Amino acid sequence: QVQLVETGGGSVESGATLNLSCAASGPTNTMAWWRQVPGKGRVGVAVVDRFGGTEYADSMKGRLSLSLDTTTNTAHLQIYRLTSEDTAKYICAAGWGVAKWGLTSPTNYEFWGKGTQVVVSL
Repeated sequence: QVQLVETGGGSVESGATLNLSCAASGPTNTMAWWRQVPGKGRVGVAVVDRFGGTEYADSMKGRLSLSLDTTTNTAHLQIYRLTSEDTAKYICAAGWGVAKWGLTSPTNYEFWGKGTQVVVSL
């Protein structure tokens, strides 16, 4: 069982850059970020794999950067130019697939963190 621990988040000003990290207790093929707001399902944000692949949510392309440090099994996500619509719980996920499988199905990820809350203030 791989444990995932998210860091970063909290209250961030609109227009700023958000930095989130997810540390895994062991190696996996993919590491991804999802987000969720109350009353709605999880939405994929970005995924990276250890083979050099990345995929980003279409709605957020141009504002995302996700990298994977394979020496520490840590994924680093940056979201630029935050707006109030980015307010959500951000949840790290990891699995044995590849990035090109995309962000449409949470079932592609076997391991999940507890999430970290992000609030974007005006």
